[in-house]
Amino acid sequence: MTDTADLLVALDTVRDPELDEPVTTLGFVSSCTVSAAGDAQVRLRLPTYFCAPNFAFLMVADAYDAVSGVAGVRHAEVLLEDHFASDVINAGVAARSGFVQSFDGLAAGELDELRADFVRKAVFAGTDRVCRPLMAAGSTADDLAAMSLGDVPASPDLDRLRARRAELGLPADDSSPLLVDTVTGEGIGADALPLHLGRARLTRVNIEANGSMCRGMLSHRYGSRGLGEVEEVR
Repeated sequence: MTDTADLLVALDTVRDPELDEPVTTLGFVSSCTVSAAGDAQVRLRLPTYFCAPNFAFLMVADAYDAVSGVAGVRHAEVLLEDHFASDVINAGVAARSGFVQSFDGLAAGELDELRADFVRKAVFAGTDRVCRPLMAAGSTADDLAAMSLGDVPASPDLDRLRARRAELGLPADDSSPLLVDTVTGEGIGADALPLHLGRARLTRVNIEANGSMCRGMLSHRYGSRGLGEVEEVR
């Protein structure tokens, strides 16, 4: 029989698009239940009442898809709480209406490109996470430019980088260059190395700073831990 643990495993795959972290570990899941008949309900919460509605819509829609795909779930309901656009988002996701139809007259387009932009940022941040230990061990920028993914020691950060690159359709096998353009997938030339590595570092720092801020606001707003929440590591 399906239980709450099964739903949380599925929700682990749902990421905040800006922070590139699961909604579970961020503390965004306030409750999660499933009946013996397979009726699942998930309630999500966000750090502020005015979190961007496009980000919120992506997370609610992704959570709906993830929970609906769990074996034994016959009906899924995902509800965003305490948000200025909760009613619109919840109704739109339940009806599978899409962002434009849900925010009729207010949205210029669907969210595919927004999602891709954030995955590109995640690739930059992941590149820095993978490259920093290599440079600390003595690798130069030129060394990094000559490396393939297969040359990099195995690590969770490397797995995460491969996964984000694959989402964008970028090369992610062992023979692929470690450093690639996030649009074309081509290797980074020597002239572009300093800018590429600098942007990777800046992107990681910004994402991690935003994550820390969001955790602080969520804790202040609710004063309780979410299901699956993981304490921030500094």
